[in-house]
Amino acid sequence: MHGRSNAAGLPPRAASPVMIMAGGTGGHVFPALAVARALCDRGVDVVWLGSRRGLESRIKPPAGVAMEWLTISGLRGRGFLVWLLAPLTVGRAVLQALLIFRRVRPGVALGMGGFVSAPGGLAAWLARVPLLIHEQNTVAGYANRLLARFARCVLLAFPGALPVRRPCIETGNPVRRELLSLDPPRIRFSERTGPLRILVLGGSQGARILNRKVPEGLAKLDAECTVLHQAGRSNTREVESAYRRLGVKSNVRDFIVDMAQVYAWADIAVCRAGALTLAELSVVGLGAILVPFALAADDHQTRNAQYLVGRGAAALIAERDLSADALAHAVEEFAANRASALARALRAHAMARPEATDDVVKACLKARAGA
Repeated sequence: MHGRSNAAGLPPRAASPVMIMAGGTGGHVFPALAVARALCDRGVDVVWLGSRRGLESRIKPPAGVAMEWLTISGLRGRGFLVWLLAPLTVGRAVLQALLIFRRVRPGVALGMGGFVSAPGGLAAWLARVPLLIHEQNTVAGYANRLLARFARCVLLAFPGALPVRRPCIETGNPVRRELLSLDPPRIRFSERTGPLRILVLGGSQGARILNRKVPEGLAKLDAECTVLHQAGRSNTREVESAYRRLGVKSNVRDFIVDMAQVYAWADIAVCRAGALTLAELSVVGLGAILVPFALAADDHQTRNAQYLVGRGAAALIAERDLSADALAHAVEEFAANRASALARALRAHAMARPEATDDVVKACLKARAGA
């Protein structure tokens, strides 16, 4: 650990590690990963508090990041017994987190959402560690609504997402750094010819309705297209078969690791409206047909989507309205040709917040220094 210890044998707060609390899905994990990498680049020790049930357990952490685990999983959509036992489950996780805080002694804790953030944030408060929270969506999740009253500072991706009597900083959403080095859309599109390139993303788990409806919809397009489709684990063979049967040229993958490469390739995306996806679309400059997840908490994906739609960077199809005809119509209206797709991409790019990761890092270091 960096810096000298004080008389009690503890590292000075300004040299203590930063605790990042994030877990569950890619929407929480990947922004947290971007922040962790940026902190490590500055020589800051990082401890990640996660759950072995979340996506974070399957991702290799950057050098300099130590992983700590809580025994907890999400409660939303679970059965009555799980909710009945929730106070015991959460209470146990808070105690686990408190023991980790006392052992690690972080100088600041950053909650990035997901089911580890609530017990981790409560433990930070009990341990008197400065707490920052980052809200990725237009509508705050339960963990952040709970933790806002204890937070020293609230970081927001969208204005007004969490109205609280606390200092707020609008940072945007941190994205993986490799996306920041992509050529802007005007350069990427400049010499493209051939079929329209359509990128289909269902999130880290895939999306069943997109897997079912998108091949049928793209088969109805008047113009030729080529498709790169992230189908999620266990769905690849079925989706490949659908495209083959319908005569649509496609490349179907269960999960895409190199997102920079596929964003650079695409003319338009068809995807969910998670906050991370929208931040990435903006940073790289790519228009999209958005199909918000109907069961998202507080319908936050629809609110997220409307933020881009209102600026002409995206079109929205409600999940209940998604059909082959509706998708084909939306694609043809939204990106009738490559020039139209470029216009949408430029509008998305104008909304980018490429400094988001740095702003979150600066807020963490300021809080750690006691400022």
